[in-house]
Amino acid sequence: MSVDKIKLGFAPTRRNIFSADAAIEYADYTRKKLDELGVDYVDIKDVNDDGLLYDDNGMNKIADKFQNAHIDGLFLANENFGTEYECARLAKKLNVPVLLWGPKDEAPAADGSRLRDTQCGLFAIGKVLRRFQIPFTYVKNCDLDDPAFEQGVRDFIKVCNVVKTFKNTRILQIGPRPFDFWSTMVNEGELLEKFNISLSPIPLTELVEKIHEVVDKKDPEIVESENTLKEIADVKISDKDLQMVAALKVAIKKLAKDYGCNSAAIQCWTALQDEIGILPYASESLLQDEGLPVTCETDIHGVISELLVEAATLGDHRAIFADVNCRHPDNHNGELLQHLGVFPFSTAKNKPTLPKSHFVFDYPGSVGFQAQDGNYTLCRFDGDNGKYSMLMGNAKTCAGPYEQGTYIWLQFANLNRFETKLVYGPYIHHMAAVRDDVVPVLYEACKYLGVTPDFYDPIEDDVKAYLRGDSSSILK
Repeated sequence: MSVDKIKLGFAPTRRNIFSADAAIEYADYTRKKLDELGVDYVDIKDVNDDGLLYDDNGMNKIADKFQNAHIDGLFLANENFGTEYECARLAKKLNVPVLLWGPKDEAPAADGSRLRDTQCGLFAIGKVLRRFQIPFTYVKNCDLDDPAFEQGVRDFIKVCNVVKTFKNTRILQIGPRPFDFWSTMVNEGELLEKFNISLSPIPLTELVEKIHEVVDKKDPEIVESENTLKEIADVKISDKDLQMVAALKVAIKKLAKDYGCNSAAIQCWTALQDEIGILPYASESLLQDEGLPVTCETDIHGVISELLVEAATLGDHRAIFADVNCRHPDNHNGELLQHLGVFPFSTAKNKPTLPKSHFVFDYPGSVGFQAQDGNYTLCRFDGDNGKYSMLMGNAKTCAGPYEQGTYIWLQFANLNRFETKLVYGPYIHHMAAVRDDVVPVLYEACKYLGVTPDFYDPIEDDVKAYLRGDSSSILK
């Protein structure tokens, strides 16, 4: 599975009254560490003799270079006291997430003199960034070999990916929401005005026409998709229905490309079945494994949730998307996630099945399997009345009864808290979940998105402890 690529702009800074030689030395140490970590970054060694940020002339050159390189995040490395106003001016020009860090000061010389005073400068930079109204991420003042440095840089890269994904989202909306689903209603204008998220609405008839087009042209991807399904699943549907599953997948993929979309949401029932005779779930599962999330019931906020939680893993894990459905019959903190059936095939614990019909609708095209065991991060971006927030938290798999369709049993720390949060909102019961712990990444990303972070468990203090380097995990 390919990992998303993020590019940082590396801007080490110094102040003139402190040792320039020491700042240059520590900037080179930082470069070496970034290289060891495999970080993709744009350097500034060519802007002046020091390769450091400290004056307007250099700052303007750096800004031009970073803008031309299309960086996704800015790394301000405070190698001595630093020049706080140049850091802020640069960050203001670039309008990308900002990482602030400086190496721990060495012991003073025998005569009591110090070369850098890095920590003192970090306080100054933080203050001026706030004056400029620039949100930033801080990694504690530590040595390069401190685990907190690597953890902070890697998490910041994930944060940048969430922000980049969010700000560049365009969703292919295939059909209006089903009439009965008032809960999936969204404000298209607000999404564009507040977040630059745009929709590309098309009627179901356009999708049907594209299906007929790819079938008539015998698009080779149809056969490829059929063969993939035969390899990874126990196919119990007819060859004709299997071809339609593959054709639907290819058609959605092509339409998403035509409209420049990175995701889609579809009116999955019942007009679609009247037109093509199948449900879209198996087609969607294939698309999700290829990095094109598609949600049912035209859940626009739901597919945004899926994009964000996957971006927080750098695309290393695919998300499941399901209804929060019913309580466990025996485990008082257990909950079933099922119904929608939009799980990527790569998330299956057992061999998937393409059954002859769905457990609710008497049509082929659905999928059946249990999702993999593990610890999951759950995420729901949602809003109403002009306010938007992101619900997040963790849960772990637990044993539970067999269910039809795609499903997973999750155990929460306190199911009552989770249930109450969904009832009071502004969320609905459709959740994206990924088998990874990315709550701190989502929490930190919210400051750049203009979205309020929210939790169903009282873990905010644990998340903050993790982000300041006091813990390597928030999972207990």
